[in-house]
Amino acid sequence: MDAVWRIESARLIAGLARLVRDVGLAEELAQDALVAALEQWPQTGVPRSPGAWLMATAKHRAIDQLRRREVLRRKVRELGHELAVEGEAAEPDLDAALDDDIGDDLLRLLFTACHPVLSTEARVALTLRLLGGLTTREIARAYLAPESTVAQRIVRAKRTLAEAKIPFEVPQGPELAERLASVLEVVYLIFNEGYAATAGDDWMRPALCEEALRLGRILAELAPAEPEVHGLVALMEIQASRSGARTGPSGEPVLLLEQDRARWDQVLIRRGLAALARAEALGAPRGPYRLQGEIAACHARARTPEATDWVRIAALYAALARATPSPVVELNRAVALAMAFGPAVGLALVDELTSEPALREYHLLPSVRGDLLDRLGRPAQARAEFERAAALTRNERERTLLLRRAAAAAEAETAAATASEPTEPAEPTEDPGGGPSPTG
Repeated sequence: MDAVWRIESARLIAGLARLVRDVGLAEELAQDALVAALEQWPQTGVPRSPGAWLMATAKHRAIDQLRRREVLRRKVRELGHELAVEGEAAEPDLDAALDDDIGDDLLRLLFTACHPVLSTEARVALTLRLLGGLTTREIARAYLAPESTVAQRIVRAKRTLAEAKIPFEVPQGPELAERLASVLEVVYLIFNEGYAATAGDDWMRPALCEEALRLGRILAELAPAEPEVHGLVALMEIQASRSGARTGPSGEPVLLLEQDRARWDQVLIRRGLAALARAEALGAPRGPYRLQGEIAACHARARTPEATDWVRIAALYAALARATPSPVVELNRAVALAMAFGPAVGLALVDELTSEPALREYHLLPSVRGDLLDRLGRPAQARAEFERAAALTRNERERTLLLRRAAAAAEAETAAATASEPTEPAEPTEDPGGGPSPTG
C-alpha cells in the first residue's frame, strides 16, 4: 500500500485538483480513496491496476461532492439569492475532465505547489507532500523540524493557495519564466538538503536526493523545451553519481579529491551528460543551472583529480557569477582558482569575501580559508579557521571532519615549531651560486 501511494499519489492529486480547483480538497479526496482501499483490498485483493482503482474511487467522490455543491447552489438560487457561478449554463462533463492528459496535471500541480505566494519552506514541504508522496513525519525527519511545525506549514500553504485563488494552471508568457525559476529552486533545494545535510548526524540524506531527481526527471519530460530544466537535471544526475563515494565505511565524509572515482555511478553520469546535451541543443543562453551542470560535467569527465580542467571550471564560475552574482558563487570560484593557479590566488579572493555579511555565519568560508592556508604551509592560521568552521556547522559528520583537520594542522604546527628550534651549528658549506644563502 505504501508503494502504491508513493507511485500514484501525485498523479491522483493532480487529476483531482484540476477538477475541484483546490489542492487541499484534492489531497483529502485522494486520501479518502486510500482509506477505501485499506478497507476493501484486504478482502478483495489488490486490483490489477491499483492507480486506476484509486482514481476511479476518488473521482466518484469528487463528482458526488461537486454535485452536492451544485444542488446547494440551486437551492440558494431558488431562495432568491443570486450567485454568480462561472459556466452555470452548461454543467461540466466531470468524467471527461478527469480523463485529460495526466502529464499536464502533474505540471500544473508542480507549479501550484511552488507558487511564489508561499514561503520557500512552505513550497518545499508542500511539494514533498503532494508530489513526493512523503508523510509529514518523513518531511519533518528529513529537515530536523518538529512534526507539528511541518504540519502547520503544509496546512497554511494549502489555505493560502485557496484564499489567494491561485489558478490550477501552468502560467504563460513572461510569468512562466518567473514561476519556472521558483519550481527549479524548490527542486534544487530538496536535492541540496539530501546531498549535504544542513544539520544532524548524517552527511547525506539519499531519500531527498532521489525525490528531487524524480521531480526533475518528470519536469524535464513535461517541459522539454526549457533548457534550464535539463540543466538542473544534468547537475543533479552528475552530483548524485558520486553518492556512493562520498562517505566512508562508518558514514564519514570523503571529500571530492579523495574519492574513489571507480565508485562513481556511470549510468547517472551518462544520464547527466545526455541531459546537458539536451539543454545545449535548445540553443538558449546558458542559465545558472546549465552552467552548474557544465561544472559538474568537468568533474565527471576527469578520470583522476589531476586530470580535472580547473581552468575551465574557474571560467564557468566566472560566467555563473555574472549570471547570478552571489558571495557563495565567488567562494566556489576561489576554490577553482586555487586549484588552477595556486592557493595564494584563491586565498586573495577568499580574503575579500571575509567582509561579506551573507557569509558571516557560513561555515564553508573558514573551511575553505583553512584549506588554502594549510596548503600554503601556515598551519597555525589553518587550525584556527578549521576550528571556527567546526563551531559554525550544524552537521555532526562535518564537524568531526573539520575538527580532525584542525588537529592535523595543530600537529603540523608543533612539528614546524620543533624543526625551527636551534641546533648545533652545521659545518659551513660552499655556496655554489655565489649569492646570498637560503636563510639570508
